[in-house]
Amino acid sequence: MEIHTLTDSLIHPSPSMALTLRAWQYADVDQLAKLANNEAIWNNLRDYFPHPYNRSDANKWIRSHASKRSSTHYAIMVNEELVGAISIIPKEDIYRKSAEIGYWIGEPFWKKGIATMAVEEVLRVFTKNHPDIIRIFAEVFAENIASMKVLQKNGFVLESVRKNAVVKNGTVGDDTVWVKLL
Repeated sequence: MEIHTLTDSLIHPSPSMALTLRAWQYADVDQLAKLANNEAIWNNLRDYFPHPYNRSDANKWIRSHASKRSSTHYAIMVNEELVGAISIIPKEDIYRKSAEIGYWIGEPFWKKGIATMAVEEVLRVFTKNHPDIIRIFAEVFAENIASMKVLQKNGFVLESVRKNAVVKNGTVGDDTVWVKLL
């Protein structure tokens, strides 16, 4: 599955916001490092996402994903500017009919509907290319109301609240599991 061109992935054709998903490119390094080096973003992601996030981290991420012909990790572009990232990862073994979705948007681009549109588009393309997947899920920290709204707008429902399930910034907290059955 690849999303490379504007015509393949255009989901909002207005002149003010042309949103596309595309493969990561080495030219994305500086903008990725700039957007991702943000504690507010890091606070809503798993700890393997580094903080602070620097150019070396961006290089490592892009190097591991730009060289793959078929990827599940995409750059979110608005008007040809990198604004965030989205991934949809098929699971294995007994979970092989499921996939996990995750995303983040750079803070300057919050509250513009970008994440909602990016989730809609990645689901459209992914489900077309993976008809065997019957369940897509997202795990969201209980405080991340904005992400929950993105998922709701895309037809996900709250499956569970896992009490004391995560540790972030040295604090034990709850997370939620959101599911879309296909």
